[in-house]
Amino acid sequence: MPPPSLYPHAAEVTAPPSLAMRSLLFVPADSAKKLDRAMTSGADAIIVDLEDSIAPDGKARARDSAAAFLRAAMTSAARPYMMVRVNGLQTGLTDADLDAVAAAKPDAIMLPKAEGGASVIHADAKLAVREAKNGLADGHIKILPIATETAAALFVAGTFAGASARLIGLTWGAEDLSAEIGAQANRDPQGNFLDPYRLARTLCLAGAAAAQVPAIDTVYVDFRNADGFRRECEEACRDGFTGKMAIHPAQVPIINEVFTPSAKAIEHAQAIVDAFAASPGAGVVGIGGVMYDRPHLARAEQMLGRAASPRRAGA
Repeated sequence: MPPPSLYPHAAEVTAPPSLAMRSLLFVPADSAKKLDRAMTSGADAIIVDLEDSIAPDGKARARDSAAAFLRAAMTSAARPYMMVRVNGLQTGLTDADLDAVAAAKPDAIMLPKAEGGASVIHADAKLAVREAKNGLADGHIKILPIATETAAALFVAGTFAGASARLIGLTWGAEDLSAEIGAQANRDPQGNFLDPYRLARTLCLAGAAAAQVPAIDTVYVDFRNADGFRRECEEACRDGFTGKMAIHPAQVPIINEVFTPSAKAIEHAQAIVDAFAASPGAGVVGIGGVMYDRPHLARAEQMLGRAASPRRAGA
């Protein structure tokens, strides 16, 4: 069970069923060519970006491009899950972003520089207004916050639980955080994250678990380094992340492969579930000379749930 909500008015909020998103591909909103290519990339979700990849003087044009793309893309039954990364609440640009794209009915927004559950509640209210104006059901547009991009955000990463039924997951970022704290780098020469960013990564995992939503790993910017990228995907999957964001279509197949449970893993998880089902009062079961307890059962059930979940909005 999640901890008690810090927001009393949200006490009855429960998280929605999660879509199993392994790969989430960032695409600049002002590039029609890249947006079209993303539709055939195999990504489970496309993140139409209005934030970091768009120059300040190009925001208005990018909003128009994003809205036009979404209107066309949302009509496809076999489409990826469609998100828009809006500009953060601190920028004063969020309202214009939402005004432009809400009518196109995206599945979700990505909320950058989120600072705990309070930011999600703020974004929820903004979305509710746009949904009402555009004839959408309340809660139609979900929210995926980037939970670690500011120093202040690290101290409230555990406050997302109960903030909004729109919450579909948590992800994290290191680039903006490193700029804010004045670091010269966020990775060591071998490409591994340094301690401040490993802390942010851990807080994202814990915050997502507390809110009972999936944790999505951050981007790997050296997109030509396939070996390093695969290793980071495998580490993220091992540690409990259910997917990873991509900055290039070439990264998508690796993400999908790593974050898709293998037939062997599914068979093993099913064996654990079956063993406990056969002994419902047992706290421990034995399979092939190995003992498994209730935490193993919980992990097995989670894996089977992810394997069975739809991966695309049109599935």
